[in-house]
Amino acid sequence: MKKYIPNTITSLNLICGVAGIIQAFQGDLKTAVAFIWLAGVFDFFEGFAARMLKVSSEIGKQLDSLADMVTFGVLPSIVMYQLLIQYTDNSYVPYLAILLAVFSAIRLAKFNIDERQTSGFIGLPTPATALFISSLPFILELEKMKDFNAYVFVALLVITILLSLIMVAEVPLLALKFKDFSWKNNKYRFVFLVISLLLVVTLQIIAIPLIIFVYFIVSILNNKQSKSVETSGND
Repeated sequence: MKKYIPNTITSLNLICGVAGIIQAFQGDLKTAVAFIWLAGVFDFFEGFAARMLKVSSEIGKQLDSLADMVTFGVLPSIVMYQLLIQYTDNSYVPYLAILLAVFSAIRLAKFNIDERQTSGFIGLPTPATALFISSLPFILELEKMKDFNAYVFVALLVITILLSLIMVAEVPLLALKFKDFSWKNNKYRFVFLVISLLLVVTLQIIAIPLIIFVYFIVSILNNKQSKSVETSGND
């Protein structure tokens, strides 16, 4: 029976995605993004359960990608569309939000066949993209943001395009998987987690986009260190 546990958790991820899409179409974006967060928890424990129980299968891998496509690809795309239509009278431009779903599909397809992504990521993972977008409905409601309403539409379009491109960019990014807990092997993971915790404590919901930015920067620093170690080793 234990081999079915990870797939059951993945199915809960998918249920959250569909429920979130329904809420997003009804205009309840806060509930929609709450389903993204809940799905993120299920997505984490699915991988954790598979490793702990030492069970894996091809169908589990495919099911995980299909669930992620719905929850972290289609749902954020609809959330972004609903945000865009609030800041423009144009009927067509908000459809650019569909790019998030398209590039999420490309990202997940590449991940499934890319043997380089066993211990890390190349391109921004779809859950990170979804997490970034999930913070926007709350941030845009803040009183201090009302002074920037004239720029919000352009900012949302820029975010849509940048996140879409970063998901498929050939940029190695750090995976938060600990093989051990030594400082030497996990320095950048620990730095990222500490900075993230401080940001959440001080900035709360505003911290989420900053955490994704920090993740990107820390990954680049980790890549530079890895390359310098490889270079010195070859010498």
